[in-house]
Amino acid sequence: MRVVSIVGARPQFVKLAPVAKAFAAAGIDHKIIHTGQHYDVNMSDSFFIELGIPAPDLHLGVGGGSHGVMTGRMLEQLDPVLEEMDPDWVLVYGDTNSTIAGTLSAVKMHLPVAHLEAGLRSFNRRMPEEHNRVLTDHAADLCLAPTEVAMKHLADEGLASRSILVGDVMTDVCMQVRDSVLAKPRPVPGVAEGEKYILATIHRADNTDEQDRLEHILDALGSLDRKVVLPVHPRLRVRAKTDGITIARGNLETIDPLAYPDMVNAVIHADGVITDSGGLQKEAFLLRTVCTTVRTETEWTETVDNGWNILDPDAEHLAATAVRPAPVGDPGHPYGDGHAAAKVAEVLLAAKTPDRD
Repeated sequence: MRVVSIVGARPQFVKLAPVAKAFAAAGIDHKIIHTGQHYDVNMSDSFFIELGIPAPDLHLGVGGGSHGVMTGRMLEQLDPVLEEMDPDWVLVYGDTNSTIAGTLSAVKMHLPVAHLEAGLRSFNRRMPEEHNRVLTDHAADLCLAPTEVAMKHLADEGLASRSILVGDVMTDVCMQVRDSVLAKPRPVPGVAEGEKYILATIHRADNTDEQDRLEHILDALGSLDRKVVLPVHPRLRVRAKTDGITIARGNLETIDPLAYPDMVNAVIHADGVITDSGGLQKEAFLLRTVCTTVRTETEWTETVDNGWNILDPDAEHLAATAVRPAPVGDPGHPYGDGHAAAKVAEVLLAAKTPDRD
């Protein structure tokens, strides 16, 4: 069996790492296409190196641009590549432009598509990611869901018959990397030994595209009572340059994007996390660091239900929520047992390839 993985952004590289290992163990012929959606070395190349992911079989080098421009460039290049590779399954990950482009290219060429991390919903139609994930689920032949909540969303949309609960592959790699960085301590960039700090990331369009809102969030971060370390996402860097905004202010300090092991290390040692990233909310929960999310909603509702995550959409309560006591009690294992990637391999090997002719 041949499976082609299409990836292009940081969260997808993290998910790809355990999947690539599981596919190799299962004897699956696995090809990797990197769209180039994230082109910063710390958002891309270092992930392949530090997570032990095989080098991509093809790098499209798409780079930046608007959603339409980026997706169009990907489609233009993916069609002939997928025709040549002739996979049994095209595996797409998450909710990025690379996800929807890979899906559209594959289904129009009558190639079976499996969507990993299917069924997540924010119910916020302003988010481009929400459109990407919903459209992908409805086009896919297999919806590989990470949680019971995701399975319910898929069932509510009439997709139960093609949905399978596999668990969350990010749990697999997060736990592995956690053990590795704890075994070999490393410094946190921008933080002195023993210094208390909060880790922050801001990159969503709703938080960066309006200058007044972005200034308000940055002011709120800078006003906190301890150092706030913010790895600058490429989207934030571009918006700040365009609008003439200086990101660093008060106690807010900026650093370059972190390779995944360094990000895990930074979360582990932080007093709290402030973010608008879906993946980082979950990683904070898995690593047992309290999180505050600057959004009106979250796809990872379990993190809110168990108290490890608090929504503060207007960044009005960060002084009270950013550093707070950790919840008591066992939060359980809503994201699986750390063996989701092996389940993905098992499901694809057992699945009957759909007839799309």
